[in-house]
Amino acid sequence: MSYWAVGRPCATEFDLLCSVVADETTAVLELTVDGCWARRRERLTRPVLDTCLAGHPAGVLLDLRHLKDPAACSGSLWLTAASGGDRMRPPVPIAACLPAATSLAGKLTRRSARRRMPVFAALADARAALAGRRPPTDQLHFGISPTTLSAVSCRRAADEACRAWRLPQLRDRARLLLSELIANAVEHAGTRIEVTISRLGPAPRGTLCRSAGLRLVVCDESPQIPTVRHLGTDGAERELLTRGLGLRIVDAAADAWGVLPTRCGKMIWAIVR
Repeated sequence: MSYWAVGRPCATEFDLLCSVVADETTAVLELTVDGCWARRRERLTRPVLDTCLAGHPAGVLLDLRHLKDPAACSGSLWLTAASGGDRMRPPVPIAACLPAATSLAGKLTRRSARRRMPVFAALADARAALAGRRPPTDQLHFGISPTTLSAVSCRRAADEACRAWRLPQLRDRARLLLSELIANAVEHAGTRIEVTISRLGPAPRGTLCRSAGLRLVVCDESPQIPTVRHLGTDGAERELLTRGLGLRIVDAAADAWGVLPTRCGKMIWAIVR
């Protein structure tokens, strides 16, 4: 299992700012990297980029407009990530946003490169290019109100998706995960909820589990990032048995899951294979 949450910008020891935010409508992740780049900074950025791809998003937008990299040293990292995203099923497209007249933009778009990356000067153009890239037959999206019956409709959607995509072995886990994620959103957010169920193909070679799977995404309008609560040894243990249990169930049932801030609240995703 893996859990992660990346979001608000924070300075590192090398004064490199790195943040991730999810688009709740398109499921595209935007990774912003600011500051001065040197090769040693790669060890700070690579894990964040790898984690973005681990959640199998609809796409990744690299906002490099304020990255200072005159020697284009970071280019190999972005191109390697693009190759990795292209091997995923369905593929995860990666695009960059930075001024076209920079050496980094030239390296990313060079025809002689084994893998080229689309580069846009404006964020709006990059977002538009990545939006809607997943085939509609591979995705089920709907919105629900925060009521006691919300989880019921989501379980039915999981049944429908597993039946249509011939993944009956994932039905019970998908139903359980959606029930817990929806119940958490209803109780703690109380806002309109957006749900997306996506079909995933086999994972890339070299991963532990290469079977097909599902990506479940639940978005609400609360900015509060939830955390897994562990049982204590004092009198509060009884309360924790009834509160905070949902995310422990998610952690146990999902192959991977995580939380990301969005512009309107937050997104919780989970993958089952």
